[in-house]
Amino acid sequence: MCDDPLLPEPVARAVAEYRDLRDRHGPTWGEAPLSYVVQARGTVFLDRRYDYWNTGLRQLAERHPGASPAELDDRMGEVDVDRLIRDGLGGDVLDHLPALRLTPEGVTLKARTQVVLGDAPFRTALLLDSSRAGPVTVVVDGTPHEVEPRGAKVVEVAREVLVGGRPVDLTPLARRAPAAALRLRAGFPCRWSVTGADGQSWYPQGAPHKVDGHLRPYFHGDDVVVEVPAEPLTVTVARGMEYTESDLALTPVAGEERLVELTPERLYDAAAHGWYGGDLHVHLNWMGEEPAAPPLAAAAQHGEDLHVLGLVAGNVATERVYDLEALAHWVGRDLPWSDSEHVARIGVEYRNDLVGHVSAFGLRGLPQRYHSGFAGDADWPPNAAALEELRALGAMTGYGHPFHRPIADDDPPEAVLSRGRNCSAREIVADAALGLIDTLDVLNHSSILGTAAVYRHLIGAGNRLAVTAGTDAVLSFCRRGTASGPPGWARVYAHVGGPLTAESYMEAVLLGRTFATTGPWLQLTVNGHEPGDTLDLAPGDRVEVEVRSVGPEVERLEIRTADGVLAEGPRGRLTATLAAGEPTYVVAVAAGGAHPRSQHRGGAYAHTSPVFLDVAGEHVAREADVRWCLGWLDRLEELVGEFGRFDGKEQHADHLALYERARQVYRSRLPVPD
Repeated sequence: MCDDPLLPEPVARAVAEYRDLRDRHGPTWGEAPLSYVVQARGTVFLDRRYDYWNTGLRQLAERHPGASPAELDDRMGEVDVDRLIRDGLGGDVLDHLPALRLTPEGVTLKARTQVVLGDAPFRTALLLDSSRAGPVTVVVDGTPHEVEPRGAKVVEVAREVLVGGRPVDLTPLARRAPAAALRLRAGFPCRWSVTGADGQSWYPQGAPHKVDGHLRPYFHGDDVVVEVPAEPLTVTVARGMEYTESDLALTPVAGEERLVELTPERLYDAAAHGWYGGDLHVHLNWMGEEPAAPPLAAAAQHGEDLHVLGLVAGNVATERVYDLEALAHWVGRDLPWSDSEHVARIGVEYRNDLVGHVSAFGLRGLPQRYHSGFAGDADWPPNAAALEELRALGAMTGYGHPFHRPIADDDPPEAVLSRGRNCSAREIVADAALGLIDTLDVLNHSSILGTAAVYRHLIGAGNRLAVTAGTDAVLSFCRRGTASGPPGWARVYAHVGGPLTAESYMEAVLLGRTFATTGPWLQLTVNGHEPGDTLDLAPGDRVEVEVRSVGPEVERLEIRTADGVLAEGPRGRLTATLAAGEPTYVVAVAAGGAHPRSQHRGGAYAHTSPVFLDVAGEHVAREADVRWCLGWLDRLEELVGEFGRFDGKEQHADHLALYERARQVYRSRLPVPD
């Protein structure tokens, strides 16, 4: 019997093992490099504010003239990560990564001075950056480190640095300040930030030092105490996308605790209207700076007022499946912090980097397989086999972080289907035709615009898929762009109507009663019907379409059909009239530029699932979209033949047979020649 329902013994053992891996290997936890993940071996995880990826590609291009982009992607494991960090920074100095410049003229320490409270110990990562023509040895806390000519190395330092036997003046690294304390209270769990005038952030004892996609520090809770300097500070409180932010400037008194009562203002209340927002793709652990235990997920879900949380267990690059112990313990059950307004389940991210990653919500049992194509394994079976197994176990399935390139609606499949192994959702066009997939995370951390365009091709070709959202937030990450941001920075809202349960939420999503958003509230009605509904019309029947939005980040609204944009206008309300001709669908889109409420680099965005307009008993199957999907399958077959790894021709043949079955479905939807 477990003493702590949030941290049962097998889960506690797993978290302890992850912490040991982190201590021995750094934030990669000993995982092999992946071409699409730039991993730091040292004490600092990469900060996505800087373009490390393209910096690495430029270095490889110089080393391998004439190599294709895909070949360069596959060679990313060759890159010297510490040098990549140095080159990506381009001379900038991060708050958590001062730089020791080793030039032909001498040694210079560049740092953003950190405040240290009282006599607390101080330790920091340090970038050794050499522009010298020969190697140089730097002794850090008694340990020698050789830096290659014009090379770089990330180390940890606490006491002393020697270059050429001479000590480096480390006083710019830190300054001491008298301590005070703040007690933060909102009356319910929230997301908090506490920052000094110099931008340094402060956290409660034991809380991971996390930053979001805007590099804003945050932690979750209510009635929490934070030790701070007795200097000017700003306290900010927020609570997910249904609330605004509130802040307060103050200067605490040394040696005293000050109570700060601050509450965010509500912007809209989705649950009051039967709508519940979920994030269906969140990891507890997947490498990172600070292994995460379930209580961190509980605090984040309640602090963000995230109605539905879908945690997923998944591997990185080897056989190890992180959080498998938690999955085995809780599969088929609500996680113990669930209540009438918040439901959490743990499921699976089934991963194959060649044909895509699938998330499963609502599993009732453990699957037999969790990944394919890693550590030399074959890319077999096709994802379709995993989807069938996950479906048989009661799961709702969807492709996550589907596509990485923004495309226009009239771009060919080649514009999306780049070469190499980059975890794109390539198999979805086949799986959708065969009815094996339920949803697509149109709202994701990669290309929302590209995914939305593919989604509209899929539903225009006659497939039934619900719009969903999965952030791929990783609770063990602290500084990783949107991945270290709070779960629920993008959400899929489903119109449940009645009490919230995992089952009622799944039912609403499977019926297509959804919209996904980075923050804006988006409402679509067609003759009073909402997404997920189908209207049976006669030719010439007219329908009235209305779209409403709430949220300061919205700049424009669109009403779209299978033929493109029907109407567009500013935020608030948009209407249009449509006369039934060919069968079609109606969706709504809200968009805007960069905004503090939107974590995604592409700005604000929301997209509904469709209202389908059947005409004379016929369902939408737009010929251009059907042929687009057929072209996709042709290109996919080429890519799998070029990049797939198989143990024999029979395994490859299974993929080809899947695509041919999907082709038959699409061909059956084409108009019959006169």
